[in-house]
Amino acid sequence: MREEPLKNARPPENLNAAETLAGSAGKFMKSSRPARMQPSASPSHPGQPARSPSFMRNIRLYAVLTGLLTSTLSGCISLTPEQRTPALPVPERWQDKLRTAEDGEHPARNQPWRAYFTDPVLQRLIETALANNRDMRTALLRVEEARAGFAIRRGERFPELTVGGQGARERLPGDLNLTERSRVGGEYRAEVGLSSWELDLWGRVRSLEEAALQNWLATEAAQKAVRITLISQVADGYVGLRELDERIANARQSVTSREESYRIFSRRYQVGATTKLEVTQVQTLLTQAQALLMQLEEARDNQVNELRLLVGGDPGPLPQQGPFDESSVLAELSPGLSSELLVRRPDIIAAENRLQAANANIGAARAAFFPRIALTGSWGTASAELDGLFDSGSRAWRFIPTLSLPIFDGGRRRANLELSEVRRDLAITAYEQSIQTAFREVADALSARYWQGRQLEIQRTAQQAQAERARLAQLRYDNGSAAYLEVLDAQRDLLDSEQQLVRSRRALLSSQIKLYSALGGDAYVANDSAQLQAPSPTPAPLERD
Repeated sequence: MREEPLKNARPPENLNAAETLAGSAGKFMKSSRPARMQPSASPSHPGQPARSPSFMRNIRLYAVLTGLLTSTLSGCISLTPEQRTPALPVPERWQDKLRTAEDGEHPARNQPWRAYFTDPVLQRLIETALANNRDMRTALLRVEEARAGFAIRRGERFPELTVGGQGARERLPGDLNLTERSRVGGEYRAEVGLSSWELDLWGRVRSLEEAALQNWLATEAAQKAVRITLISQVADGYVGLRELDERIANARQSVTSREESYRIFSRRYQVGATTKLEVTQVQTLLTQAQALLMQLEEARDNQVNELRLLVGGDPGPLPQQGPFDESSVLAELSPGLSSELLVRRPDIIAAENRLQAANANIGAARAAFFPRIALTGSWGTASAELDGLFDSGSRAWRFIPTLSLPIFDGGRRRANLELSEVRRDLAITAYEQSIQTAFREVADALSARYWQGRQLEIQRTAQQAQAERARLAQLRYDNGSAAYLEVLDAQRDLLDSEQQLVRSRRALLSSQIKLYSALGGDAYVANDSAQLQAPSPTPAPLERD
């Protein structure tokens, strides 16, 4: 089937190198140019040649030529192999039985997390977690680290120009001078220098820059994956808290009812209206409900502690709430087309970026077999006297091209190329595995949503039947048609059914949260002002078979 390329765009290039360097040099020279010397009636150095601004024009010309050379070499030969992402069989649609009637109305690709998680308390918790969670902060800092690494690599493409000056005065004694007279002399220099700059004829520097860019983008995608995981964890933790609140409410109601029953049967036993066995049965049922209530209270404290860790601090007021259902916490969510998963899951995009980085490193490893040419030079003035430094005849320059050709390195370059190719193959495998894992997770989440929904319907019917059974058992006992043991059994089964109903509702909500995460959440939803912003430049899309 046809796979859609990533909708990514390369970050904007800087201005043309020649314009940038020429403009910078021009501004510098304009700000640092000394005032013109006015002719004096009594010059301090008669006979000296007049000073000329031609030196300044030469410096600007030097910068322009360097910039033009930079921009020309930016399109040099690239030894990076052509990269095509592996084509994997992807079904056009998910299984029909796992889809709902509303699936086409709420596609995941258009749904920010605020539109999906509708509970106000949950939205507040997610906002706090995105701002304070330490894993989220670490992921954002990793993005900044990778961005800085890319900036370093990008800077290697351009020459390093420096402006400097030096001055020296010395006195030589007569016994070191042919004239046998002591001599006082000096040397003064002012120059624009070009550090050792590699002409990227074979694309080595450009390949390393591309690898750094792809690593940056992979780190950014990984940060989005951390963000989605954090949102899902907070949502699931909150749903677990709501589940415990409802179960605690049911357990408390059961404890209150059984305490009243135990009080009544204790009085009846005191007047001989019932047996010790019935009192013991009622007491046993009461202690079981009390033990369950304490277990649930402990579980709730642990759940609050988990939320406190996720949000990175105090989660704020979390009062116990009443019954909840799916619509009060989550909105509808459609899985969309299966092929859309390739452009929505940040872990898949990160794996693809790492694959492109590994491919670019092969180009750098290949370029290491070819000669390197580096340029070093300077253009400026030199004079024995400070006041003659900018005279027209004081120009000085030097140009030092360096050529290095690898002859023997003990197989190091060959091994480095083989290592780069193996790492590229590993990246291909990781990319394929990320796709397989993603489709497995979505399929599992869809299956869980379908079957948990069916189980919830059955559990609701079972709970209603248990409630009717408890009512009829109490009625039979009141009419003297049944022993109280039948009432106790019905009440115990009713409590278990109520607890199971709440657990089933929570399981359905958890499956929907997992589906949101498996589909990539809102990592690449446009115009979501609630998302934390990180650097977002992306490379040109890969060609797909």
